Amino acid sequence: MSDTKGFSDPKILLPFLLITLIWGSTWIVIKDQLGSVPPVWSVSYRFIIAGAVMFLLARIAGARFGIGREGHALAAVMAVLQFAINYNGVYAAEQYITSGLVAVVFALLIVPNALFSRMFFGQPITARFVLGSAVALGGVALLFVQEMRMAEVPVGAVLTGIGLTVAAVLGASVSNVMQLSNGVRSRPISVMLGWAMLYGAAIDAVFAWFVAGPPVIEARLGYWLGLIYLSVIASSLAFFLYYRIIRAIGPARAAYSSVLIPIIAMGFSTLFEGYRWAPLAAAGGVLALAGLVIALRSGPPRAPSPAD
Repeated sequence: MSDTKGFSDPKILLPFLLITLIWGSTWIVIKDQLGSVPPVWSVSYRFIIAGAVMFLLARIAGARFGIGREGHALAAVMAVLQFAINYNGVYAAEQYITSGLVAVVFALLIVPNALFSRMFFGQPITARFVLGSAVALGGVALLFVQEMRMAEVPVGAVLTGIGLTVAAVLGASVSNVMQLSNGVRSRPISVMLGWAMLYGAAIDAVFAWFVAGPPVIEARLGYWLGLIYLSVIASSLAFFLYYRIIRAIGPARAAYSSVLIPIIAMGFSTLFEGYRWAPLAAAGGVLALAGLVIALRSGPPRAPSPAD
């Protein structure tokens, strides 16, 4: 992808909209995964399947699995940040607070993505981007207040859930920004993701055995259908498209999906959980969308051309 392309290019806009829709649906699916299987084991199962699918796609595309020592080291770091800290944080957070509130807090991803990109790779932050981000995050704040009002859990549990989500956000952000590094962008996305997901699954499995004991298998069909969706669609497909977008337009602009995701998540909650849009939540959604339009009309920051 050319580094001059932005959201006016359908090859960027359409995948962006697709992954936003996919990840907007995952919160309610994850909530259904929380049952007899400890969350840490569900995370491990998810990335065993996702990693295998990524390698299958890489094989079909004719990519070589070898990435060298540096590549394996970078994949291991991505595994810890994105597929261990991030996802275990999200699954654990949903044991304390609502999936909607987790999605809202995760919208803060745009902030560290922009700051880290600027600090480590000199990616520009335009005045229009700052203005749009401020408006969007104002909308997210209104959504946050509404979700806090609806949360029927103790304050301590809310703070624990938010803390776990913030840790997940920071892990995801550093992994996102790594896509701009020479070592990562010079290697095929599918192969890097395949290794990172399998390393992540191994780390998650060790952690799961330590904190939750031996593997637990649930026979419920709904659990496995949800797991397949989370593994194949929400992990293999979505991360492949998302990392391509990051390499093309930068982590800050790509992270605007996280601003839309809470709105989509609440839409799914409206359909399947009877969520009712209070005026505060509706105003927050409008502000978030307005900020998105303002920010994305700024010129795309220059980013290195990705490996396929």
